[in-house]
Amino acid sequence: MAWFKRRKKKLDNTSLKYGVGLVAFTDPTGQIAEQFKTIRTNIQFSSVGKQLKSILFTSSEPSEGKSTISNNMAITWAGQGTKVVLVDADLRRPTVHKSFNVGNHRGLTTYLAQSIALSEVIQPTIVNNLDVISSGPMPPNPADLLGSDRILQLINDLSERYDLIIFDAPPVNTVTDAQLLAARTDGTILVVPQGIADKNGVRRAKGLLENVHANILGAILNRVAVRKSKGYYGGDYYGGHYGVDEK
Repeated sequence: MAWFKRRKKKLDNTSLKYGVGLVAFTDPTGQIAEQFKTIRTNIQFSSVGKQLKSILFTSSEPSEGKSTISNNMAITWAGQGTKVVLVDADLRRPTVHKSFNVGNHRGLTTYLAQSIALSEVIQPTIVNNLDVISSGPMPPNPADLLGSDRILQLINDLSERYDLIIFDAPPVNTVTDAQLLAARTDGTILVVPQGIADKNGVRRAKGLLENVHANILGAILNRVAVRKSKGYYGGDYYGGHYGVDEK
């Protein structure tokens, strides 16, 4: 148990200091990037008949890879010509500004708390078709901001400008932020790391999302050991997209 806590602390500090790895951009033809493309395809098939304009990525607990997945999925969608905006809604432990090397003196929090134009918080990235909105300065009341009517205005305005909005949200079991956002987005995806996520914790997260009538699209299993991938794909991420009810 002590090792587990130290490991999670190390993961937290690394992503907060340096951002997450954008392998879908740095190695777009590699095996891991192909896995993200597989996930993209599976999500698209899961929503046949309904256009998804906003998708939220979350996890049950911190340091389970939801920022890595959401950031790389944003790049993957942008790579097929989709106009994407990635919103860092993890207001307590933001990483998007580090990952994409953009400013964070203003962002989601300043937009939600003040009457500033949306264009003032949207920042371009080096990835074609992908813009980001960083978290902005840490507020004293993240849940109040994310539960305000102004977040609905944000989603509506971004929907007119972009084909897809991706939210990188906090873990479900630690704060209410993800529930507030999940109730207002078209779909929610849980990131579940093999060998790290607690099964009861994942079930609790699923239940909390269902309590707010979130549209749970499924879950992404990540950090799968190569030996457990049955030799089909290598790398650290498995592109399976499956229902969270599966055993």
